[in-house]
Amino acid sequence: MKYGIVTVLAAFAFMLSGCVSQGAYDSLKMKNETQSERISELESKYNSAKLELQQLREKLETARELENAGEQAAQEEIKLLEEALKEKNELVKKLQKQLLEGGVKLPAELNVMLEEFASANPDLVTFDSERGVVKFKSDLTFAPGSDNINSQAKEAISKFCGIVKSEQAEKFDIVIAGHTDDMKISKPSTKREHPTNWHLSAHRAISVLQSMMNESVTPERLSVRGYGEYRPVAPNKPNNGGNVKNRRVEIYIVPQG
Repeated sequence: MKYGIVTVLAAFAFMLSGCVSQGAYDSLKMKNETQSERISELESKYNSAKLELQQLREKLETARELENAGEQAAQEEIKLLEEALKEKNELVKKLQKQLLEGGVKLPAELNVMLEEFASANPDLVTFDSERGVVKFKSDLTFAPGSDNINSQAKEAISKFCGIVKSEQAEKFDIVIAGHTDDMKISKPSTKREHPTNWHLSAHRAISVLQSMMNESVTPERLSVRGYGEYRPVAPNKPNNGGNVKNRRVEIYIVPQG
């Protein structure tokens, strides 16, 4: 997760284009540096936890060998090691999740481009610069129960692809994640195409992927996920009442590979 620092010449050229003020650039640069420190700290903790996990496994294997040799004292040590191993496993998983989902350091110029893209499409798109996530509101991207992208969203995706194909973004891959609310699919014609919310969320993510491929984003950089109703960002209404905030397509900008 290490990236080259944006050069002074590149930053100066970008500012000369009139796209961003010096103050905005400095603010984003400071934010990126803070993210970098956070990710480095997480990486250090994650690597240390993985090492300790391996050491615990080796100790547990040795203790089991002693138990097989008939040493009763090894039984208590095995119990303690198994408990420690379980806790360390949970810590490793937690740190891994934080690294994968907790935020990605983006170059300052790329951050500015994405901020401006979201500002130009405020009703359709939001951008979380802390996590490197572009979020499309699915109610404005798709008709209800459909995975066909409407013309307004296609135009926005085309502009987003222009950013994705830029030099500033070439070191990043794209993960497209579909989400729904908890309203069950009941219309027969819809159910034939999308049997569950899981299917609908995945099919919508695939539609966005296909749209990006049509804009010449290389398929090697793209992947999809479908979470259905299982990762809401806001409470759904009672009795499968849904919530518009949960109907969304999130696009994660992540390190290559």
